[in-house]
Amino acid sequence: METRDILKKVRQIEIKTRGVVNQIFSGEYHSVFKGRGMEFSEVREYQYGDDIRSIDWNVSARFNHPFVKVFEEERELTVMLLADFSSSGTFGSGTQFKNEIAAEICAVLAFSAMKNNDKVGLILFTDTIEKFVPPKKGRAHILRIIRELISFEPSGTGTDIRQALEYFNHVAKKRSIAFLVSDFIDSGYERILKIISRKHDVIAVEIADPREETLPRAGLIKLRDAETGEERWIDTSDRTVREGFARSVGARRAERRSAFVRSKVDAIPVRIDRPYIKPIVDFFRLRERRL
Repeated sequence: METRDILKKVRQIEIKTRGVVNQIFSGEYHSVFKGRGMEFSEVREYQYGDDIRSIDWNVSARFNHPFVKVFEEERELTVMLLADFSSSGTFGSGTQFKNEIAAEICAVLAFSAMKNNDKVGLILFTDTIEKFVPPKKGRAHILRIIRELISFEPSGTGTDIRQALEYFNHVAKKRSIAFLVSDFIDSGYERILKIISRKHDVIAVEIADPREETLPRAGLIKLRDAETGEERWIDTSDRTVREGFARSVGARRAERRSAFVRSKVDAIPVRIDRPYIKPIVDFFRLRERRL
């Protein structure tokens, strides 16, 4: 896209997601994602009812009067967006492709983090690490991330979630909130996911198109794998073919969900033929109830 078109698209996404961020996510985001702990803020004179364990004895001795330490929640967090840019994201049976929905979801999460004064970073990946944007604060930085999401042209076509998670684990020195946004057409990442989730708060955002989960009864058709380029003719009028395809998709989904449960990773299932707002809101509210 031309620069003018990119800026126009960025503006459209900002406007589209602003209402969601302002009306729904601000309070819930703050309550769901806590800071790293309590940090010292100041000392003040002791008041009746203060916990004597908070008395600062050095300051009290210096002024010959009791003073207490005041602590505040250390709110600053780091949010990392791990966005799958493989070729399967260029598929969409509705009005938008999977990667377009993924970009809007990342925008909602990034603006929510910005509203809470958190840092946001981005890792774009395919079967290689395509781009890394280090975490920073501020609206200008968030708009840069959105520009990357809608304008970046990857060099790879496949998907390597394991490599993306290993790279994230290498660059994320402190505990972070990691949103892994992908259609998860991949395998072999379960072990590293379990390791990383012990240190970081990992949330899987599953982007799915229902057309990829069931075959229509349309006779002889040719299917092409967007990531490998492999083509195959299949007879969709054969019920056993359609049922076998559905079983295979269901088995992969069950295996993926099982891996998430074992790793204690929450998942947000998003279908591109339905509004993505509800599953995201449901996730925030579920996490809030668990606190």
